[in-house]
Amino acid sequence: MSNATITKTAFFAATPEVVWCYLTEADKLGEWYHPARQDLQANQDYELYNKENGERWIWGSVLEWNPPSKLVYTFIIPPLEATSSTVTIILEEAHGGTRLTLIHEGVEQLGDAALSLLMPLDDGWDEHLGSLRKVVKVD
Repeated sequence: MSNATITKTAFFAATPEVVWCYLTEADKLGEWYHPARQDLQANQDYELYNKENGERWIWGSVLEWNPPSKLVYTFIIPPLEATSSTVTIILEEAHGGTRLTLIHEGVEQLGDAALSLLMPLDDGWDEHLGSLRKVVKVD
């Protein structure tokens, strides 16, 4: 890991299976993150869209698919069109709920420009995980 790695942890009052659905199902992604036109799937490309204008906002490929415990995908956004970073999400049972650990790596490839993207990505993940906590529903 480099000093450009973003690591976040959040807890949810729901099972890993329920949280997994919010990470991978198109209709649920739009509730807390960015809308998708289809569910994320193993070894497939994905696209997420801007809520305001419907333009493609985040895209990449699902690299690892181990429901309901680990999801790894490449993460490309307009400022990084030539550079792919990687997001790893690990879900673990924790005291009757779920602990989510998010690791976003690869932004250091931007060199001196990395910090100008790390700060909004860091803020964005905080906001999105907070939104996820609000919409996750217990079985």
